[in-house]
Amino acid sequence: MNPKKIVITGGPGTGKSSIINHLKSRGFLCYEEISRQVTLQARKDGIEQLFLTKPLLFSKKLLEGRKQQYLNATQESGNVVFLDRGLPDVLAYMDFIGDDYPNQFIETCEAHQYDYVFVLAPWQEIFTSDSERYENFEQAIEIHHHLLKTYMRFGYQLIDVPFETIEKRSDFVLEVLNLQ
Repeated sequence: MNPKKIVITGGPGTGKSSIINHLKSRGFLCYEEISRQVTLQARKDGIEQLFLTKPLLFSKKLLEGRKQQYLNATQESGNVVFLDRGLPDVLAYMDFIGDDYPNQFIETCEAHQYDYVFVLAPWQEIFTSDSERYENFEQAIEIHHHLLKTYMRFGYQLIDVPFETIEKRSDFVLEVLNLQ
């Protein structure tokens, strides 16, 4: 069985992880965002801000981790797997900071296609910064535009998730997928 791979994406602080956690609490299989793990591992290795000091290395580690999540998702036994961000997010962030990346990044995105992509727009009322989130709200808006452009570049039909409570946002996703 090859379950449907469903991406929940959006700029920083848009509620992606909250929806993933809510879907998980309702019994759905969800893969969490890995950038915090990469950041925390780099700190253990003595690099305080890997994304800021070595963005290409950081992005390569994210791409590898998200590709592994994709491959793991294809082996799951359920009907759907929700993923907190997808492979194209890596390219969108690299475009945001203005750095080049190898063609392998593009090829990886082309070779690993998701079934659905839900997008959460920036929402000032819920946006917060923390020790792993470097961006301010204005940057979150700019990242959002890069995400839209990058996913559309790979041919995705993007589904906008409305501003609502976590439960209603999760219900929206499930209704679109006929899982409710």
